Amino acid sequence: MTKVGILGGGQLGRMLLESATKFKVETYILENQENCPARSLCDHFTLGDIRDFDTVYAFGKDLDCITIEIEQVCVEALEKLEKEGVTVIPRPVVLRTIQNKITQKEFYTKHQIPTSAYHLTTQKKELVSMAHFLPAVHKIGIGGYDGKGVVLMQTEADLQLGFDAPAVLEKMAEIDKEIAIQVAVSSTGEIAICPPVEMVFNPHLNLLDYQLCPAQLDPTIAEKAISIATNLVYAFNSPGIFAIELFIDKSGTILVNETAPRVHNSGHHSIEALATSQFELVWQVLLDLPLGTTEILAPSIMVNIIGASGHSGMAQLEGLEKTKTKPNYFIHWYGKAETKPGRKMGHVTVLNVEASQAAAEADWIKKTIRSVANPKEN
Repeated sequence: MTKVGILGGGQLGRMLLESATKFKVETYILENQENCPARSLCDHFTLGDIRDFDTVYAFGKDLDCITIEIEQVCVEALEKLEKEGVTVIPRPVVLRTIQNKITQKEFYTKHQIPTSAYHLTTQKKELVSMAHFLPAVHKIGIGGYDGKGVVLMQTEADLQLGFDAPAVLEKMAEIDKEIAIQVAVSSTGEIAICPPVEMVFNPHLNLLDYQLCPAQLDPTIAEKAISIATNLVYAFNSPGIFAIELFIDKSGTILVNETAPRVHNSGHHSIEALATSQFELVWQVLLDLPLGTTEILAPSIMVNIIGASGHSGMAQLEGLEKTKTKPNYFIHWYGKAETKPGRKMGHVTVLNVEASQAAAEADWIKKTIRSVANPKEN
């Protein structure tokens, strides 16, 4: 049986493990939180820091294969493991590129992947001369995640909010739609492309609010977006699954925003809505199996369940009983012990939703299904 390790034991690790039951695999998790969501589902659990060289190397040296659920891991340890014959997916060189927003942008430029115009900054004081470039987005090079490490700059006064560290100042696009495309690549170069999904973001938290599949796109735009995503993935020259986030501006220009070399929030609908989920595709890549088809089984929306405002403490799910008469609802609760405002706690996928009804359906879910603090435990 193939021994596969996952760096990280959060909700993505948990969903990877839920999917692993379909495959002949022995699973190992490395995570620095003992009560993490993935712990109860893995075969072997190691408590440790995924960013520490010695810890990651010791964890991976006796495994057949190792992968990630988050980019911020010790690349140096993975490089050593790869040299010693452990299969690392995605390849460490890809992680090294994507971990840093600066090198990620430079990669797009080098490989002629369309992306927003940008300037690189190393210190906050450099922003003083950048007023002419506004509106823009300042993204810290290393450490940003789930909307953190990102500052929107509309006026000259906003420049003082920037980062006093290496960062990217990216020209703000006049966005018409934001879409995401998952592309899986096998070690032989076989690819599986998930249909583009349309993302609607929470403007206050800068997190995905809800997602619509399929994206409502002109066929020509959809075809071009898929072509760009495919070219980008081939440029990485690595097996794995890649979630490519793209902007479509008001003129119809398609720009790559960011890439995640792993399973991604924008692909959670695939568990129920596609013939093969993003998580199954990862196992197929890791185990050198043929990639499954990614056809849409039913149109869907996916809505994040985030920690309710004003609630911090031991988590409980509220409103579940109101979905019992809705067989097209699929609720995923991540098993995180504590809730806090804005924290991702689960998601809901709803099948057979008309695009015209997506916003109303998502609004009902957000008001009804909430992660709140259990008053008996707090």
